[in-house]
Amino acid sequence: MNYTLFKSINQLAGHHPYLDGLMVGVTNYSLLICALVLLLMWFFGKEQYKKTVVYAGITCALGLSINFIIGHIFFEPRPFVTHTVHLLITHAPDASFPSDHTTGAFALALAVLFVHRKIGIGMLLFACLTGFSRIYVGHHYPFDIAGSIIVSLAVSLIVYKLHPFLEPFANIVIHLYNRIPLVPKTTEKDDRIQSVHH
Repeated sequence: MNYTLFKSINQLAGHHPYLDGLMVGVTNYSLLICALVLLLMWFFGKEQYKKTVVYAGITCALGLSINFIIGHIFFEPRPFVTHTVHLLITHAPDASFPSDHTTGAFALALAVLFVHRKIGIGMLLFACLTGFSRIYVGHHYPFDIAGSIIVSLAVSLIVYKLHPFLEPFANIVIHLYNRIPLVPKTTEKDDRIQSVHH
Protein backbone atom coordinates (compact mmCIF):
# COMPACT_ATOMS: atom_id res chain seq x y z
CA MET A 1 0.00 0.00 0.00
CA ASN A 2 2.89 2.34 0.79
CA TYR A 3 4.36 1.92 -2.69
CA THR A 4 0.92 2.18 -4.32
CA LEU A 5 0.28 5.49 -2.59
CA PHE A 6 3.73 6.66 -3.56
CA LYS A 7 3.14 5.84 -7.24
CA SER A 8 -0.21 7.63 -7.28
CA ILE A 9 1.55 10.87 -6.28
CA ASN A 10 4.95 10.47 -7.92
CA GLN A 11 3.46 9.56 -11.30
CA LEU A 12 2.33 13.19 -11.58
CA ALA A 13 5.96 14.33 -11.67
CA GLY A 14 7.49 15.19 -15.02
CA HIS A 15 4.19 15.95 -16.75
CA HIS A 16 3.28 19.38 -15.38
CA PRO A 17 6.16 21.89 -15.61
CA TYR A 18 4.63 24.50 -13.30
CA LEU A 19 3.65 21.94 -10.68
CA ASP A 20 7.10 20.35 -10.97
CA GLY A 21 8.70 23.74 -10.38
CA LEU A 22 6.51 24.42 -7.35
CA MET A 23 7.24 21.03 -5.79
CA VAL A 24 10.98 21.32 -6.42
CA GLY A 25 10.99 24.82 -4.94
CA VAL A 26 9.09 23.73 -1.83
CA THR A 27 11.34 20.70 -1.36
CA ASN A 28 14.53 22.73 -1.76
CA TYR A 29 13.56 25.78 0.28
CA SER A 30 10.92 24.64 2.78
CA LEU A 31 13.13 24.79 5.86
CA LEU A 32 14.65 28.09 4.71
CA ILE A 33 11.17 29.59 4.35
CA CYS A 34 10.20 28.32 7.81
CA ALA A 35 13.41 29.80 9.21
CA LEU A 36 12.62 33.17 7.62
CA VAL A 37 9.18 33.17 9.26
CA LEU A 38 10.80 32.48 12.63
CA LEU A 39 13.35 35.24 12.04
CA LEU A 40 10.55 37.72 11.34
CA MET A 41 8.81 36.59 14.53
CA TRP A 42 12.06 37.05 16.43
CA PHE A 43 13.06 40.46 15.10
CA PHE A 44 9.62 42.08 15.00
CA GLY A 45 7.62 40.11 17.56
CA LYS A 46 7.08 40.73 21.25
CA GLU A 47 8.94 38.79 23.93
CA GLN A 48 6.40 35.95 23.82
CA TYR A 49 7.09 35.51 20.11
CA LYS A 50 10.80 35.30 20.80
CA LYS A 51 10.18 32.61 23.41
CA THR A 52 8.12 30.69 20.86
CA VAL A 53 11.01 30.86 18.39
CA VAL A 54 13.35 29.40 21.03
CA TYR A 55 10.89 26.59 21.81
CA ALA A 56 10.41 25.93 18.08
CA GLY A 57 14.18 25.61 17.65
CA ILE A 58 14.37 23.14 20.52
CA THR A 59 11.43 21.17 19.08
CA CYS A 60 13.01 20.98 15.63
CA ALA A 61 16.40 19.94 17.00
CA LEU A 62 14.79 17.23 19.14
CA GLY A 63 12.74 15.93 16.22
CA LEU A 64 15.73 15.73 13.90
CA SER A 65 17.76 13.99 16.60
CA ILE A 66 15.05 11.34 16.94
CA ASN A 67 15.01 10.96 13.15
CA PHE A 68 18.77 10.38 13.20
CA ILE A 69 18.38 7.61 15.77
CA ILE A 70 15.45 5.99 13.94
CA GLY A 71 17.34 6.10 10.64
CA HIS A 72 20.18 4.10 12.18
CA ILE A 73 17.96 1.58 13.93
CA PHE A 74 15.53 1.01 11.08
CA PHE A 75 17.03 1.64 7.65
CA GLU A 76 14.53 1.89 4.81
CA PRO A 77 15.95 2.52 1.31
CA ARG A 78 14.59 5.51 -0.55
CA PRO A 79 12.05 4.88 -3.32
CA PHE A 80 14.52 5.58 -6.14
CA VAL A 81 16.90 2.95 -4.75
CA THR A 82 14.49 0.03 -5.02
CA HIS A 83 12.05 1.25 -7.68
CA THR A 84 11.96 3.12 -10.95
CA VAL A 85 10.55 6.54 -10.05
CA HIS A 86 10.13 10.02 -11.50
CA LEU A 87 13.09 11.55 -9.69
CA LEU A 88 13.07 15.33 -10.11
CA ILE A 89 16.05 16.03 -7.83
CA THR A 90 19.05 13.83 -7.13
CA HIS A 91 19.55 12.75 -3.54
CA ALA A 92 21.97 10.62 -1.55
CA PRO A 93 20.71 7.03 -1.06
CA ASP A 94 20.51 7.38 2.73
CA ALA A 95 17.64 6.38 5.05
CA SER A 96 14.17 7.20 3.78
CA PHE A 97 12.27 6.86 7.06
CA PRO A 98 11.43 9.34 8.46
CA SER A 99 11.72 12.52 6.39
CA ASP A 100 13.96 15.20 7.92
CA HIS A 101 12.45 17.99 5.81
CA THR A 102 8.93 17.06 6.85
CA THR A 103 9.85 16.59 10.49
CA GLY A 104 11.56 19.97 10.56
CA ALA A 105 8.65 21.77 8.90
CA PHE A 106 5.99 20.14 11.09
CA ALA A 107 8.00 20.52 14.30
CA LEU A 108 8.41 24.26 13.72
CA ALA A 109 4.79 24.68 12.61
CA LEU A 110 3.30 22.83 15.58
CA ALA A 111 5.52 24.65 18.07
CA VAL A 112 4.19 27.95 16.72
CA LEU A 113 0.60 26.70 16.35
CA PHE A 114 0.25 25.88 20.05
CA VAL A 115 0.86 29.53 20.95
CA HIS A 116 0.15 31.70 17.90
CA ARG A 117 -2.76 30.18 16.02
CA LYS A 118 -2.88 32.27 12.84
CA ILE A 119 0.82 32.05 12.02
CA GLY A 120 0.87 28.39 13.08
CA ILE A 121 -1.98 27.43 10.74
CA GLY A 122 -0.16 28.98 7.80
CA MET A 123 3.04 27.16 8.71
CA LEU A 124 1.14 23.90 9.20
CA LEU A 125 -0.41 24.12 5.73
CA PHE A 126 3.05 24.77 4.32
CA ALA A 127 4.39 21.77 6.25
CA CYS A 128 1.70 19.60 4.62
CA LEU A 129 2.82 20.89 1.21
CA THR A 130 6.41 20.10 2.17
CA GLY A 131 5.51 16.50 3.00
CA PHE A 132 3.60 16.13 -0.26
CA SER A 133 6.50 17.58 -2.25
CA ARG A 134 8.91 15.02 -0.78
CA ILE A 135 6.78 12.23 -2.26
CA TYR A 136 6.18 14.11 -5.51
CA VAL A 137 9.89 14.59 -6.28
CA GLY A 138 10.62 10.91 -5.54
CA HIS A 139 12.51 11.17 -2.25
CA HIS A 140 10.07 9.59 0.24
CA TYR A 141 7.21 7.16 0.67
CA PRO A 142 3.92 8.35 2.22
CA PHE A 143 4.65 6.31 5.36
CA ASP A 144 7.93 8.23 5.75
CA ILE A 145 5.88 11.43 5.87
CA ALA A 146 3.38 9.92 8.31
CA GLY A 147 6.25 8.85 10.56
CA SER A 148 7.67 12.37 10.43
CA ILE A 149 4.33 13.86 11.46
CA ILE A 150 4.11 11.49 14.42
CA VAL A 151 7.65 12.36 15.55
CA SER A 152 6.94 16.08 15.16
CA LEU A 153 3.67 15.89 17.07
CA ALA A 154 5.26 13.92 19.90
CA VAL A 155 8.24 16.25 20.36
CA SER A 156 6.14 19.41 20.00
CA LEU A 157 3.75 18.21 22.71
CA ILE A 158 6.67 17.33 24.98
CA VAL A 159 8.34 20.73 24.54
CA TYR A 160 5.00 22.53 24.95
CA LYS A 161 4.32 20.71 28.22
CA LEU A 162 7.86 21.38 29.43
CA HIS A 163 7.94 25.04 28.44
CA PRO A 164 7.70 26.27 32.09
CA PHE A 165 10.98 24.43 32.74
CA LEU A 166 12.51 25.71 29.49
CA GLU A 167 11.49 29.31 30.06
CA PRO A 168 14.67 30.24 32.02
CA PHE A 169 16.73 29.09 29.03
CA ALA A 170 14.53 31.13 26.66
CA ASN A 171 14.93 34.16 28.93
CA ILE A 172 18.71 33.80 28.85
CA VAL A 173 18.72 33.63 25.04
CA ILE A 174 16.50 36.73 24.81
CA HIS A 175 18.60 38.57 27.40
CA LEU A 176 21.81 37.86 25.49
CA TYR A 177 20.15 39.00 22.25
CA ASN A 178 18.95 42.23 23.87
CA ARG A 179 22.53 43.06 24.81
CA ILE A 180 23.54 43.11 21.14
CA PRO A 181 23.65 46.72 19.92
CA LEU A 182 21.77 47.99 16.87
CA VAL A 183 19.25 45.14 16.66
CA PRO A 184 15.46 45.57 17.00
CA LYS A 185 14.28 44.86 20.52
CA THR A 186 10.68 44.52 21.65
CA THR A 187 9.85 43.18 25.08
CA GLU A 188 6.62 42.63 26.98
CA LYS A 189 7.81 45.26 29.48
CA ASP A 190 8.10 47.83 26.70
CA ASP A 191 4.60 46.95 25.50
CA ARG A 192 3.11 47.45 28.97
CA ILE A 193 4.79 50.86 29.27
CA GLN A 194 3.39 51.89 25.88
CA SER A 195 -0.08 50.69 26.89
CA VAL A 196 0.03 52.82 30.06
CA HIS A 197 1.06 55.92 28.09
CA HIS A 198 -1.77 55.39 25.59
